[in-house]
Formats: sequence, C-alpha cells, structure tokens
Amino acid sequence: MAPTRSMMMDSPSDLNEFVMIQGNGVKGLYEMGLKTLPKQYIHPLEERMSMMTNKVVPQESIPIIDMSNNNNNCDVEDAICYAAEKWGFFQVINHGVPTQVLENVKDATYRFYELAAEEKVKYTKENSPTKHVRYGSSFSPEAEKALEWKDYLSLFYVSEDEAIATWPYACRNEALEYMKKSEALIKRLLNILMKRLNVKEIDEIKEAVLMGSKRINLNYYPVCPNHDLTVAIGRHSDVSTLTILLQDQTGGLFVRTEDRCGWIHVPPIPGALVINIGDALQIMSNGRYKSIEHRVTANGSKTRVSVPIFVNPRPSDVIGPFLEVLASDGEKAKYKNVLYSDYVKHFFRKAHDGKMTIEYAKIT
Repeated sequence: MAPTRSMMMDSPSDLNEFVMIQGNGVKGLYEMGLKTLPKQYIHPLEERMSMMTNKVVPQESIPIIDMSNNNNNCDVEDAICYAAEKWGFFQVINHGVPTQVLENVKDATYRFYELAAEEKVKYTKENSPTKHVRYGSSFSPEAEKALEWKDYLSLFYVSEDEAIATWPYACRNEALEYMKKSEALIKRLLNILMKRLNVKEIDEIKEAVLMGSKRINLNYYPVCPNHDLTVAIGRHSDVSTLTILLQDQTGGLFVRTEDRCGWIHVPPIPGALVINIGDALQIMSNGRYKSIEHRVTANGSKTRVSVPIFVNPRPSDVIGPFLEVLASDGEKAKYKNVLYSDYVKHFFRKAHDGKMTIEYAKIT
C-alpha cells in the first residue's frame, strides 16, 4: 500500500519505499497532488536558487556558436576554444544533428516516464538486468542530506547489440539514434579543442581516452510544490570529457559566473545543443579548458526534461595532463594521473558539492 501524504512527510523510510523501492520516483509524488514539499527535499538556504543567496546575472550569457559557418571555419574554431577556456559552456546551432532526432528523444523520455511504476522499477539498481541500465531518483540518496527533485534513466553504451537487448523498449531506438547522430559533432568539437592544445592528431589511443565510453541520461523534472525550497540538480561539474545536452523549452539550467559571484541562466534555444567541458578534459588540458559548476532549479508550474550525452574516457583509462600540453608551454602539471574509474567513484560516493571532485586529482 502506498504511504499517505502525512506518512511521507514524517517517515524517511516510507518516502524511500514509495519513491525508490516501488519505482514511483518524484513523478509519483507530484501525481499524488502533494501541496507541500516533503521535508526530505528541503535544501539549506544557501543551496537554493534564491535572490538573497544566489545572484542571477541577467546581462550575461554563454556563447552561441553557429557550426554551419563554413566560410569562416577559423572563426568557429576560435569561438569554441575561447568558450571552452573562459566559460566552460556554450550552445551550438546548425550542428548537424537533425531536429527530428532531438524531438524524438524528448518524446521517448516522456514515454518512458509514463510507464507504470511496476515497469520502471525493473530498471532500478536492485532489479536491473544489467549495471549499464539504471533508473533512479535524486543523485546519491545514500549520501545526500537533502534529496534532489529529479528522476533519471541512465544508459551506459557498450555496444548496439547490448543496448538493443537491455535498454527499455520505450526509449531505446530514439536514444541510440540521438547518440549516433551526435557522433560527428562530438568528433568535430574534440578535433578543434585538441588542435588548440598542440595535439596534432587524435590517434586511436587519444580517441579512446577522450571518448572511449558514453552514457546517455533521460532526466525528468516534474512540477514541484514549494519549488523555491529545493533543487532539481545541485551545484556540480561533470566528470566527463564533454557533455552534449539537449534541453526542452522550460528553462532552469544555470552556470556559475567566472568570478563565482553569481549564476547565469542558459536559455533554451529551439534546435540548439548545450556543450560543456567536463573535469576529465580540464585535467587533460592541464586546466586550460574549464569545467564549470552548474545547477538546475525546480519548477512550480511546468515539467522539464533534458537528455545529456556524457562523453567519457573508458573506466580503465588513466587520465592526466597531455604531454603535448606540458611540452608546448613548458608548464608544470597541475593534476596527477588518476584511474578514471576511481575518479568517477569518488564523484558518486558523495552529494553534489560544486567543484570539490577535481581536488581529488590536483597536485598539492
């Protein structure tokens, strides 16, 4: 039997049973018609997107880069590298991924979350037939003092055959197509970024380290009561090489300003993709390219979906500053060599905490 509203307000175990173990997610809480946010989701004031504690800077925006500017390819390359160095975030338009592919994967996200809880629960950590498919809620519930208002389906890509056999049918084909159609964009971005680092060629070894594994998430953020008391995703930087993010038109993604004194909204642009540098590329570039803190706010009136592709090293790869970077500038390494799987485990064993994960790799 599902817990009553009052039970969930008072009992963490009943809330966990309903949201996590039964597979209802926060979507299930919203569908119950809760008018008051359960206390387990209330975040400290300093973590909320409040004008009192977190200043929004409306006059600034991350760069928007037109990838179709073939007559001035150097301008495109300069814009991408500048954005990676200064902002760590940028949006791309005319990027080559068909609009219909983007619309299809958003539709598939809704289709998965419209499944009954008894279907979705088949993919939780306890029930999933493979560790490469994971349905869950919040970020790291075991480590968090306050939960995040988000459900997710995480799909780690091993091979097309494995994906066809194990990914949920409701979204499998659309997620695979989005990954395939993004491949050329990912390679183009990495080639541009590597050239600026004095890496003349991305050989098989470099390609494996830069993009040897991929993960796609289907994120779902239902309407939230008392949305100003919680967060959808807390402050963090990604552990990826690059993240390719498709967001819908709802809005809610914010990135930290360069001076760390405020936050900039990343406005949804129809057909655009948001690109951000991850910790792995900050480490490999010896800090030249920046992974930046970002967060997502909860929404009190509209459901939001987003679909990021995380482009990562392989778990077995050792990452550190590229020798070409150190040789070209004669600078000392700022980061030690770390096993990528250890770095990722460090990220996931704690709550979101801004840029603290990268301290794990810093040379002190």
